[in-house]
Amino acid sequence: MTSTLPLPAPEPAPRREGAALAATVGAPLVAVTGRIIPAERVERSLEPQAAIASYYLEALGRAGAVGAVLLPCATDDDAAQDLMGRFDGLVLTGGEDLDPSSYGEDPVPETYGCDAAVDGWEAALYRAAVELGRPVLAICRGHQLLNVAHGGALDQHITGLGGKVAHGIPLGGGGSDVEMAVEPDSRLAVALGGELNPVVRCHHHQAVDRVGDGLRVVATAPDGTVEGLEPEGDGWVVSVQWHPEDSAMRDPVQQRLFAAFAQSCRDAQSARARD
Repeated sequence: MTSTLPLPAPEPAPRREGAALAATVGAPLVAVTGRIIPAERVERSLEPQAAIASYYLEALGRAGAVGAVLLPCATDDDAAQDLMGRFDGLVLTGGEDLDPSSYGEDPVPETYGCDAAVDGWEAALYRAAVELGRPVLAICRGHQLLNVAHGGALDQHITGLGGKVAHGIPLGGGGSDVEMAVEPDSRLAVALGGELNPVVRCHHHQAVDRVGDGLRVVATAPDGTVEGLEPEGDGWVVSVQWHPEDSAMRDPVQQRLFAAFAQSCRDAQSARARD
């Protein structure tokens, strides 16, 4: 049943003191886009922090992959391709809003945290991954970045609009559990183990408006919000607007998405070794 009310943030996964995820020999090495957190946003920290929510890395670890966090940096397409050539896959993570100038718009008052340099860095990584045949899993902001990279545009603020279910509020506003409709003949459906109506965790105030060139809508919310995209072609590239990492530790359906991504990384790794 679809919930339209904001719900509390997910409980952290139970962890033993000092527990760590085990890495295995030959485990796929996955590039995970990270963030620089200013010192004043981290309690008792006098220095900026390199960070990403541990849920991403833990979900990859449970799937048998190793995530390496990459901080934003200036790059061109050649350098991005050289870097991605050292990895077996790419996860584009959630985060602050894309610069609306990247899709030809001015920012509305609710748009926040834009950094065109970070957008350019992540878009270069995405292009390189696709050119190299590396699997890509794009989540929330990553889903929006993928759409814009294909020439699409975003609705800059959907929170509170009439006819919309609650998709969550950014910057600590919590999230909502929403039932999705997934296209049965999609990579996403296969990755989710055939589950076509998963209940997922959303917290986003922006959404896909104009769908980018060569992209297929493969998941929608009850209000029609685009929640899943896949490019045409044979490469394993899946984007979702929701946050599968938030609930993967307790929801096998969401963990399957990471498992399918990790397996695609292993398959591509094996294919390169044979070549």
